[in-house]
Amino acid sequence: MKERSWRVYLAGEIHSDWRMEIEREASEAGLPVIFHAPVTDHSASDDCGVNILGAEPSSFWKDHKGAMINAIRTRTLIEKSDVVVVRFGEKYKQWNAAFDAGYAAALGKRLITLHPEEHDHALKEVDAAALAVCREPQHVVEILKYVLTQR
Repeated sequence: MKERSWRVYLAGEIHSDWRMEIEREASEAGLPVIFHAPVTDHSASDDCGVNILGAEPSSFWKDHKGAMINAIRTRTLIEKSDVVVVRFGEKYKQWNAAFDAGYAAALGKRLITLHPEEHDHALKEVDAAALAVCREPQHVVEILKYVLTQR
């Protein structure tokens, strides 16, 4: 009998290679996982609304158009996911990551957060909704190995 593939959505921080680490290690372990993610090209994500629908005189409306178009992808992939991993990086305040975590939690998705210890206090409510709080991408892979291969 063929194993079912799990869908894992990798949300959050886009300025490091954490997604590639998780995908590579999961592939090396032979895990039956299909990964999805938001658009990680920052400029493409920010500018998609005006590039597709036309220029805006106000940065508010430029951002609004882009956010709505990006939400088509993000919400659809979160809704279809078995597990949602949300990475909060060290450099930027990632309100979009917090929104993705809240959206996933509201949908009853299995949520894993990934962030450095210094973010514990700021993310206490988000972490309270998560089933695991990880410090390193390898921890996420170890959790996936455990839940997918232990019988």
